[in-house]
Amino acid sequence: MRLLLIADADSIHTRRWVSSLSQRGCEILLFNLLRCDCSFYDGMPHVQVYSCDFVLDEAAAGSQRIAAKLIYLKAVKHLRRQIRRFRPDLLHAHNASSCGLVGALSCFHPFLLSVWGSDVYTFPRQGKLYNHLLRFALRRADGVLSTSHCMARETNKYTAKPIQVTPFGVDMNRFAPIAAPSKPATFVVGNVKALKYCYGIDTLIRAFALVCRRNSGKDMRLLIAGTGPDRADFEQLCDQLAVRDRVEFLGFIPNDELPSLYAQFDVAVSLSREESFGVVAVEAMSCQCPVVTSDAEGFQEVVADGVTGFVVPKDNAQAAAAAIQKFIDDPQLRQTMGEAGRRRVAERYDWEQNVDTMLKIYRV
Repeated sequence: MRLLLIADADSIHTRRWVSSLSQRGCEILLFNLLRCDCSFYDGMPHVQVYSCDFVLDEAAAGSQRIAAKLIYLKAVKHLRRQIRRFRPDLLHAHNASSCGLVGALSCFHPFLLSVWGSDVYTFPRQGKLYNHLLRFALRRADGVLSTSHCMARETNKYTAKPIQVTPFGVDMNRFAPIAAPSKPATFVVGNVKALKYCYGIDTLIRAFALVCRRNSGKDMRLLIAGTGPDRADFEQLCDQLAVRDRVEFLGFIPNDELPSLYAQFDVAVSLSREESFGVVAVEAMSCQCPVVTSDAEGFQEVVADGVTGFVVPKDNAQAAAAAIQKFIDDPQLRQTMGEAGRRRVAERYDWEQNVDTMLKIYRV
């Protein structure tokens, strides 16, 4: 099968799909819009990469102004040229508000469109024109895919088409429990997420400060992995709450190093204000690390409350602190909930099964 994928070549999501599909024997042309380092794909069998190398004005992108989207229209002629050259069996665009729009304008069929999150949760709410563009892309698609049921429901606000759910799970051979023989007696709370306000890092820091006060004699650490524009604000909050000496900002951690990081956590805590799927919770559970998450829709779908972890209300540091405290009061919870979490991932989010699901959709 010859697949032309329109996607962000720099995204870990794109890299995993392309790598796995190529290993299954698919011939792939990855069509990338914006300038980025595409060297990850060098030497990958059955994979070609074409990049338009466009540069998007960051201020325009951040404000979601329509000017930030006009650059994508320039990609259509490039895409049509690559379609004629590559002659794909199928065109699959990832992210409706950018790649999906380009794919829709190419007029190629069959055309599949995967929604990613902000393209259906945020983009159409910016104004009538954005709403119209999303509906246009969805209307042109022969099939619409979503990584979660909650995002599928959100997408159905803009199209009556059935949405096929294709979970973005984890490689359970890589994301597996690792013994941590050097793990100290310190109680470690961990987080892996971009350092942005929408992901509730501030709520996490406030919750951690509450737990520290309740356990003044206990050695505790908060490890925060990730980069983002709000790091300075979060560091300042740590200073204000007098926990700066207990919080470590680790910066970017490569995906293949995350299992070792999860092994250090007593509990992984993600308190996002919005979440369309919750892959960080899936990764943690696959590593047999229990979780505390907010009740953002994506987490509610992924986490079995009281079984694989605890789900607490958004923006509620007190509730999050109470959930973390349960792991301090009952250390056995880490093992029992961790084991339950890995079983849940095996049932629903095993990456090899997810790839099988995608291939079945391609072959219909």
